[in-house]
Amino acid sequence: MQGGFPIDLILFAMVAAFLVLRLRSVLGKRQGFERQPQPQPLPDGRVARADGVVEEIAPARREARRIIPDPRGPVGQGLARIGAADPSFEPNGFLDGAEGAFRMIVGAFAAGDRATLRPLLSDDTYAGFEGAISSRENAGESQRTEIRSMHEMAIEGADLRGTTAEVTVRITSDQVNLTTGRNGEIVAGSDAITEVTDIWTFQRDVTSGDPSWRLVATRSA
Repeated sequence: MQGGFPIDLILFAMVAAFLVLRLRSVLGKRQGFERQPQPQPLPDGRVARADGVVEEIAPARREARRIIPDPRGPVGQGLARIGAADPSFEPNGFLDGAEGAFRMIVGAFAAGDRATLRPLLSDDTYAGFEGAISSRENAGESQRTEIRSMHEMAIEGADLRGTTAEVTVRITSDQVNLTTGRNGEIVAGSDAITEVTDIWTFQRDVTSGDPSWRLVATRSA
């Protein structure tokens, strides 16, 4: 071997250094399916994240209990007539849609969201809701309504008159309802959670290409 630096050893060292750096760049990254650090539960029900931030645990959304009447009774027979006129109608599926509509309508009414309310309500029902919203706005009042949980969705009435199907549902939920004035003072309701039972009636023309049911009547039980 001639004098001077061994070029082959220098090349090997360079390759080794490159491989070490390459391995560090790969192994130092999280892989897609690697388990992330899990929040630690605290005694008060909150959780502490790995970065030290404490978070509230959002309550799980609980599905309301569905009650379908006996098919041999008058309400059950009414449901059967609706199903015969509209093969797409199915009581449990209807109640799923009714619960979704209930949540949307209650929230939209509290927020004064007329655009959301309009297609969900009949003309007469919308007029009543819109009048209440306008009165609230003119008085400088704001409404806060929170549906904390749904307990029960029960079909209490069903009929088919001509081509118009009508279904009445008893809806039981836990809510917070609070109305405040211009200065933030409470003028009605409270922060307390209250069980509320509503009786809502929905209608639909079974010959219409529009599959939507509209709310035509409301009352409290």
